[in-house]
Amino acid sequence: MTTREILLENLNETVSQLLETCQGIRDPNSLVYEGWTVKDVLSHLTFWHESFARNTSDLVNGSKPKPLRGKYSLLNERCFAEFRPLTMEEVITRFKKAHAVIQKNILDDTLKLIPYRVGSRDYPPDEHLKIVNDHIKEHTNDIKKVFPGLK
Repeated sequence: MTTREILLENLNETVSQLLETCQGIRDPNSLVYEGWTVKDVLSHLTFWHESFARNTSDLVNGSKPKPLRGKYSLLNERCFAEFRPLTMEEVITRFKKAHAVIQKNILDDTLKLIPYRVGSRDYPPDEHLKIVNDHIKEHTNDIKKVFPGLK
């Protein structure tokens, strides 16, 4: 296995843990952070996962990627405005779709650098996979701290 394949397997496992954790919570409106519910955390992760998926798909298919533009705080506001009307199930479905696009494209040898956000540097696929994995794992662990009975 290549390093990238191993990193994708790690991400797949982390994604499974996230989704299992979120699906095990009865009230997705329970707070995880001040002002952020479980659904908000998953929405935030989905928003960024969809961006990652779009960028990898664009690159693999020969299109110019359109990374997110703006300050993190404004991007989070945009995310919440888009996702708050959705049900938890709809957010989970969108996350799964984005992850499937990433799985389809991330191992393509043509991927050299993946944009993250306008104003940020581009990342090699291996580094991008690790960063995304760590980000999802951190939020999953924070959710589990609020719900210690979950696996």
